[in-house]
Amino acid sequence: MELGFQKYGRSVRLTDGAGWVSSEYKAFLQPLRYKNKMYLEGTYTPIGKDQNDLYLYIGPKGHDITRLPKNARLLDSDAREYILQRTEKVCRGDVPFYFWGILKAVSEVKKV
Repeated sequence: MELGFQKYGRSVRLTDGAGWVSSEYKAFLQPLRYKNKMYLEGTYTPIGKDQNDLYLYIGPKGHDITRLPKNARLLDSDAREYILQRTEKVCRGDVPFYFWGILKAVSEVKKV
């Protein structure tokens, strides 16, 4: 059972930050919604408000995000990049069932 990734997932790729990029595959990505508003204020920077854009990732067992280096990123079909902040393997018995992660959207400032 692939949890409906092919039917309902969005196209993503992984990169290790050193040139390797995975083939495209399907995974679930959704914004994290907070039960209280303490995380919604953001941090003010010299160029404006920094958003805490955190996302929940659920991906297929064939793409082990727990083994990627710290500078690894996920790329989605809208050309957005995400840093993997926390990753875990979810097993059924001793067999990996899917991979779970918390991602932070990258909002890099380009110097002019």
